[in-house]
Amino acid sequence: MISLAGRDILHAWGKFAFTGIGLGLLIGVTLTMAGVYRGMVDDGKALLDQSGADLWVVQQDTLGPYAEPSSLPDDAWRSLRLVDGVAAAANVTYLTMQVRHGERDVRALVVGIAPGGPGTPGWPPNLVAGRHLTRSHYEAVADLASGLRLGDRIEIRRQRYTVVGLTRRMVSSGGDPMIHIALKDAQEAQFLKDNDAILANRRRIAADPALSRPGVPGLSAAVEAALASSHQVNAALVRLRAGADPIGVAAAIERWLRLGVHTRTAMEDILVGKLIATSARQIGMFLAILALVSAAIVAFIIYTLTMDKLREIAVLKLIGTRNRTIAAMIVQQAVALGLIGFVVGKITATWAAPLFPKYVLLVPADAVTGLFAVLTISVLASGVAIRMALAVDPAEAIGG
Repeated sequence: MISLAGRDILHAWGKFAFTGIGLGLLIGVTLTMAGVYRGMVDDGKALLDQSGADLWVVQQDTLGPYAEPSSLPDDAWRSLRLVDGVAAAANVTYLTMQVRHGERDVRALVVGIAPGGPGTPGWPPNLVAGRHLTRSHYEAVADLASGLRLGDRIEIRRQRYTVVGLTRRMVSSGGDPMIHIALKDAQEAQFLKDNDAILANRRRIAADPALSRPGVPGLSAAVEAALASSHQVNAALVRLRAGADPIGVAAAIERWLRLGVHTRTAMEDILVGKLIATSARQIGMFLAILALVSAAIVAFIIYTLTMDKLREIAVLKLIGTRNRTIAAMIVQQAVALGLIGFVVGKITATWAAPLFPKYVLLVPADAVTGLFAVLTISVLASGVAIRMALAVDPAEAIGG
């Protein structure tokens, strides 16, 4: 039995190849979108892994420091060190902002890390070049994704910093590269008011009798100092002793220190279930639309190719070919088209992934799932063409 599918593919190989390439580009976009979601999840987990923390202590009743604003006194870490099971505690600040580098701006997550050294919670665990911070001011460690290099000068608020170290895969949950600076510098950048705000506060204090009473010496100065204070941090990172129960330690901190505490599991739920949830739904809807478009393309081309060979199908039916054989030939053609599209799509996604500004993680499991999805869509899309082929009258083979 001559394979009608193979014969027709060879006869119309140009149309078949170009259709497969077009379908492959569409499949490549689909695989890339799945990789974008995987990359977002991996960014969130990398953020937690590289913080070096087992617990995140934040302002009470907040999801901070990554999902919501959080503010703690910068001396809270001392009380945390006294809690049974705590091995280390360190302050940290997070501020997403535009960092100035020459004539361009770099979108980055500026992280303020407490004095210490490698191994202190919040410090970048590994450098690919340069060194860690050794001075208490005006030095920075940046991620390679920022495009910065050793020795570059960057501007954060009103201060200039020199890049002394480089990291890799130190990014926020949104994919922004991290720039680590000293905690005092970060507090000043995030919390300390500028000169104009301080002058405005002085005018408000002078105009408010409750804040500038003649009978209370130093009251207005104390209020101004409080308003201009930068003694706040976003969170305290806690590392536990070996064998300590994270849930038990978290409960003790919440009960005695009246602070919010999130474990590693809870932080993953916040990052993936809340911060990434909306993006995941959008990507899911986009993937569904792409699947429908792919099915429509396969159905249309198989339908067109089947229309072009109705006379051949009628001849086959006239000589006694079974309907099952004819249907199998059409399915083979659809599957071949899907396989060509998948191969082109996988190559395209693999080649294009490093070019995206956000991290794209292509995992083999998604490729296998995509292959089965493409084959399923191809088989289902051939249904219209099969129905039309089986309805062909054998008499058309000898008709005019």
